[in-house]
Amino acid sequence: MAAETVTRADLINKITQNNNCTRQQATEILKKTLEEIERALAKGDNVKISSFGTFTLLQKKERLGRNPRTGKDAKISSRQVISFRASPIFKKTVGTK
Repeated sequence: MAAETVTRADLINKITQNNNCTRQQATEILKKTLEEIERALAKGDNVKISSFGTFTLLQKKERLGRNPRTGKDAKISSRQVISFRASPIFKKTVGTK
């Protein structure tokens, strides 16, 4: 069973339908929301959306890995990654543990 992908356009359509606003207004709402999440993470802040989840920026340490093609050891440099942890309410709604 293949899952469908919800796109930005799908989200804009839902915002438009559910909030009695124009497509342009819905586009701006989504754009500003995503920009604010990006800005906060770029600044190093966590983003917690109640009943949804928390976005955090994690620092990964340098480590030794392996090139799967050649099997040789390779150094993986330190880097930052974005992590999302779903809230218990969101997990319950989706039906995961």
